[in-house]
Amino acid sequence: MAKKRALITGVTGMVGSHMVDFLLEHTDWDIWGACRWRSPLDNLRHLMGRVNARDRLFLTDFELRDTISMIHMVDEVKPDYVFHLAAQSYPKTSFTAPLDTLDTNIMGTARLLEALRPLGAAPVIHVCASSEVFGRVPAEKLPIDEECTFHPASPYAISKVGTDLVGRYYAEAYGMRVMTTRMFTHTGPRRGDVFAESTFAKQIAMIEAGILPPVVKTGNLKSMRTWADVRDAVRAYYLLVTVDPQPGAYYNIGGTFSCTVEDMLNHLLSLSTRKDITVETDPGRVRPIDADLQVPNTGKFRAHTGWEPVIPFETTMADLLEYWRDAIRSGRTYPNR
Repeated sequence: MAKKRALITGVTGMVGSHMVDFLLEHTDWDIWGACRWRSPLDNLRHLMGRVNARDRLFLTDFELRDTISMIHMVDEVKPDYVFHLAAQSYPKTSFTAPLDTLDTNIMGTARLLEALRPLGAAPVIHVCASSEVFGRVPAEKLPIDEECTFHPASPYAISKVGTDLVGRYYAEAYGMRVMTTRMFTHTGPRRGDVFAESTFAKQIAMIEAGILPPVVKTGNLKSMRTWADVRDAVRAYYLLVTVDPQPGAYYNIGGTFSCTVEDMLNHLLSLSTRKDITVETDPGRVRPIDADLQVPNTGKFRAHTGWEPVIPFETTMADLLEYWRDAIRSGRTYPNR
């Protein structure tokens, strides 16, 4: 019997690389990671031996804005499972590059699903939207359930509304086994340095190494976030496609610990070896509009799959800070952003 094949778009990102780690450890599937030829492979560095040996892990080129590349990729892989994680994923950049964000995320998802459509119901497909689709939610609607009204607060969030709806459309119109998720804030090692908790951890590591003065630059610290670990997130995505997958279903997924961005920063500062670090607002880091109350109701997904987050906030933050300490100790240099 042939091995199952999983296709992960955006394999070089934080989530994609952790998805590979999980599937290699917990399945016998062959894994195809789709990425742009120019994508940095840093997050897969620990797996290059397997890539080079073609040991269950293969890389394939694709581009979300090129339909032909999608067709070639699907023809090469013929996946049983698809984890569509690739996106322009930085909300702040979407304000200065809205057209790129909309094309990459909405049209890119449509191009991928259109390339997969000839396979019919054969693959189980996860389309990753975002909790940002809910945007600015009034306090009386917390915790946010799946039926909460969309009120996106950035071009990125608008693009993820489109991603979500495109995924559901292909399930309903063509009988494809597509499910969408709205994952709330998730982080951990390999998190991109443009995201709040990761830039804070990176700045602290650079301060500890004497590279920066003892000042952490911040944006809006008042937003409420519910934190999950990326390693819990990828386990959720695995359960999504393997536990009685329901075509057209959509789920909120997220952690259980909520606090403001300021509280998260204070926790990271408490882990630092330096006790003289101050905090300074950088206007360039502030979004024009922000999703300020992100607290999920994840009961629907938990009831369907039995998933529970197990990695505590404290472990996630400690691991994120240690990831950046290791990166700085390795001698690599980074911009102060």
